[in-house]
Amino acid sequence: MARSRPPAPPVPPPAERARTLAGRARNAAVIGEGVGGSSDDDGELRAAPTLHHVPSTGAATLQFPEDHPLVRRVRERGEALLPVMLELADVAPVTVRRPVRGLLWVSGRLRVLPMRVARRAALRIAAELPDERLLDVGHGETLLRLEPAMVVLSDAEGTGALAPTAMAAAPPDPVAATGDPWLAHLAAAHAGTLSALVPRLPVRLRRPGHRLAPLGVDRFGLRLRVETDDAEATDHDVRLPFAAPLSCPGQLGEAVRALIGCADEVPGLRPTSRPAAGA
Repeated sequence: MARSRPPAPPVPPPAERARTLAGRARNAAVIGEGVGGSSDDDGELRAAPTLHHVPSTGAATLQFPEDHPLVRRVRERGEALLPVMLELADVAPVTVRRPVRGLLWVSGRLRVLPMRVARRAALRIAAELPDERLLDVGHGETLLRLEPAMVVLSDAEGTGALAPTAMAAAPPDPVAATGDPWLAHLAAAHAGTLSALVPRLPVRLRRPGHRLAPLGVDRFGLRLRVETDDAEATDHDVRLPFAAPLSCPGQLGEAVRALIGCADEVPGLRPTSRPAAGA
């Protein structure tokens, strides 16, 4: 008789995960022909913006120096907007060997915002996410707007394409804005809590010498990274589902306490003591 597999833990749908990644991705690059950046191994040209802001619609605002080759190229195209792809990388808030948790590619066409419009856009972005670099808009820097056509998401849960309208219609994850700071604090100040989660891992991952780090959190659960020091230096990601979906960040502590309360303590796994990424 074939053994039935346990049901997979619930995860946010692709459009919701794409929206979350777009809003928190720290690394961005414009990819395409004639963008005036450096070439990667595949021969594509990449240019990193001074600053990027990606709303749920995918209509990204990108800040570049006024004399950047990409800006000149977009101006040359005029009404025939420049086709490009924006790559967004979601990086873990704690230091792990493979820190990229997911990638989002937004394909579309670029246009230069007129300076008056660019300054208004800079004010709107600053009201949401203050950044002193926005003060340079109109003083040697300008803003470009990406008109999105398609979005492709690749993360631990899978890879797939979706329309920008689907991403825009997805509800925001209630812990998206505070999840990464919470994970960094958990790693830095609550090693005992991480150790208490060890019994929830598969038995084969509860070995001494392995390192445990909190990698991600959403309304459905907590994702942990187990790093081994064997010859292959293998990494394993484990999702621990919450008893019920969260509706606000204030429920995170209670949800984790419930996870710990359901398990017996098993010693041996060493929580990571490495500093948070970017610290």
